[in-house]
Amino acid sequence: MQFHHHGYVSGDPRIQDAAGTGLDRSAELTDQTDVLIVGSGPAGMLLAAQMSQFPGVTTRLIERRDGRLALGQADGIQPRSVETFQAFGFAERIVAEAYNIAYMNFWGPDPEDPRKIIRTARTEDYALKISEFPHLIVNQARVLDYFAEAAAHGPGRILPDYGVEFVGLTVHEDGEYPVAVRVRHVAGPRAGEERTIRAKYVVGCDGARSGVREAIGRTHVGAFAAHAWGVMDVLVNTDFPDWRTKCAINSSAGNILHIPREGGYLSRMYIDLGEVAADDDHRVRQTPLEEVIRRANEILHPYSIDVKQVAWHSVYEVGHRVTDKFDDVDPDQDHDPRVFLAGDACHTHSAKAGQGMNVSMQDGFNLGWKLGHVLTGLAPASLLSTYSSERQPVAQQLIDFDREWSSLMARKPEDISDPTELATFYLGTAEFPSGFMTQYAPSMIVADAAHQDLATGFPVGKRFKSVEVVRVCDGNAVHLGHHARADGRWRVYAFADAEGEALERWAAFMAGEDGPIARHTPAGADVDAVFDVKVVYPGRFEDIDVTSVPELFLPRTGPLGLTDWEKVYAAAPSSWTTADIFAERGISAAGAAVVVRPDQYVAAVLPLSATEELAAFFRGAMRTETTPLAAR
Repeated sequence: MQFHHHGYVSGDPRIQDAAGTGLDRSAELTDQTDVLIVGSGPAGMLLAAQMSQFPGVTTRLIERRDGRLALGQADGIQPRSVETFQAFGFAERIVAEAYNIAYMNFWGPDPEDPRKIIRTARTEDYALKISEFPHLIVNQARVLDYFAEAAAHGPGRILPDYGVEFVGLTVHEDGEYPVAVRVRHVAGPRAGEERTIRAKYVVGCDGARSGVREAIGRTHVGAFAAHAWGVMDVLVNTDFPDWRTKCAINSSAGNILHIPREGGYLSRMYIDLGEVAADDDHRVRQTPLEEVIRRANEILHPYSIDVKQVAWHSVYEVGHRVTDKFDDVDPDQDHDPRVFLAGDACHTHSAKAGQGMNVSMQDGFNLGWKLGHVLTGLAPASLLSTYSSERQPVAQQLIDFDREWSSLMARKPEDISDPTELATFYLGTAEFPSGFMTQYAPSMIVADAAHQDLATGFPVGKRFKSVEVVRVCDGNAVHLGHHARADGRWRVYAFADAEGEALERWAAFMAGEDGPIARHTPAGADVDAVFDVKVVYPGRFEDIDVTSVPELFLPRTGPLGLTDWEKVYAAAPSSWTTADIFAERGISAAGAAVVVRPDQYVAAVLPLSATEELAAFFRGAMRTETTPLAAR
C-alpha cells in the first residue's frame, strides 16, 4: 500500500481523503444524482465502492431495508472474487475470517450395504491448483460490510440511503437528468412519503423480483426446474467424519451438498427434497424445517446430526433464467443506455454452484468504471453499451454450467454409472466456477488478438493473471497484479526487450505530446491519474539501476511532486521468488506492451514498436477532450 504521497498520514491509510462530492455529501437523499443504484446486494455495494473512487460523480444508493443486511443467503466466494477483494483493499481481512475450502470429498452408497454411505473420493479444491487466491465461504452480509466500508472510506464517502424503496421510473428523451425515478420512504421520519429523484443513470441491483427490470420492460427468459432443495445453516453435533470438509453426498435417500461455514462450527446443508409435481404450485416451499432435518439424517445414514440451532433456512426450486437484455436499449434502437440491470435482477440460478454473488459482483465491477469514465469525461457514452454485450453472454454461460451441475447433483444412485463422474466434473470445469473463464469479445475496449504470441499467458479479453516479480527499488518479491487497485485507472505493463532500446522508444512515445497520457489525462491531474504505467525488465533486480530507467516509470505525483519508486520491476528469480514472469506468461524476448482495463481484464497485447496502434486503441476507448461532461 502506498500513502504519504499527498503528505504525512498519521491515521488509518485505508481511509482516503474526502474529495469532490464526498466533501459535503448530504445525509439526506438528494432530488437529483448522476448515478442512482437501486439495491445494496453484492452488485450494488461493489458498484458503490467503485463509484466512490470517482468523487466528481454524485452517486446515491437506495435500499428498502432500514439498515445493513444481518444474515445473507449467499456464502461461496470464488478465487476471482477474492482477487477482486484484493483490488478493493480487504482480501487479507476477509480471508482471515472466512472458511478456506481446501478439499471437496464425495460420498456414495456402500456397495456392501447401499443403505449406508461411504467416502468415494477426496479431491483437492480447484483453487489450490489454478490461483494464488483461495476458495472461501463467508456470509454475504460480511462481504457487503467490507464493500460498504470501501464506499464510505473512498473519496466519494458513499453511504446507503436505507429505508427507501423503488416504485417506478420513466426515461425521458432529453434533459441533463433524463431518468425520473419514483421512490417511497418506508422507514425513518419521512416514512410514507413518495417523491421523484432525477438521475443521469440508474442501475437496478434489486434482486430476482427487480422492479427496475419490470419498469424498463425486460423479462426473465427461462423456467423453474422440477426439483426442490431445502437449505439450512446449522450448528450441530454429529458423528459424520467430514463435517468440516465440503462434501457432495449421494445416497439412496437423496442428495446433500454440505459446506462448512466460517467460524469453525457453522455449516450449510443443501438437502434434496426430490422431484416437484407439475401441479405443486410451489407448495413444496412450505416444507417444515423438521422434515428437512429428517431428510438430512436419512441421507447421511449410518451417520446423523443433532441440530442445536438453525441460524437460517429456506426451501427453493431450482430456476435458470437470464434477462433478455441488461440495459434499456432495444435491439432496433440507436441510442446510449440510461438504465442497467446487475446481479439477480438479470440472472438467477441454483445456489449450489456458488456463482450468484460472484457473478453479480463482476457485473458491478464491469459497469462501475465505465460509468465513472463517461461521467468524468474520460470516455464517450457509447462505452456504456459494452456492459450488456459483455455481461449477458457470461450470464448465459453460468446458466448452462449451473444446469449441468444441478442435474448431476440431483441424480439417483441407479442413474450413476461412474461414481467418480461428479468429482471429475468438479475438477475438470474448475476454471469456470473459479471465475477465470470469462473472455470478452473484441470491442472498443478489447483489441483483437493479432499479437497474442508476444504474451501468450495474457489472453486478450481474459482477466490479467498475476505472477510474482521483484520490485527493483527494494528487492521485495510482489505479485505484479496485486499492486493494481480498483481506482478506475488503466494499467499498461511494458515488458522490456533484452537490449532495452525498443523500451526506450516506447517510453518516449508514451510520455510525449502525442502519447495517450498527454491526450487523455485531464489538465492539472497527476501524470498517472488515468494510466498506471509499469515496466518489467528481464534479468535480476540487482542488475538494474533504478535511477537510469526512463522518466516515464519514475513519475512525480501529488501536491509535493514526490517520485513514485514502485513502477519498476525485474522478472528473474531471486532468493525471494522462483517465478520468472517472462517464462510463466510466454512473453517474447522482443518485449511487449500489455494493456489492462480498470476491471483487470486484458484489453490489448502489442509490440513495443506499435505505438500508433496503441494510440489508436485509446482513441477508440477514450475521449481526447477531458473536460468533464457536466462542465460542457
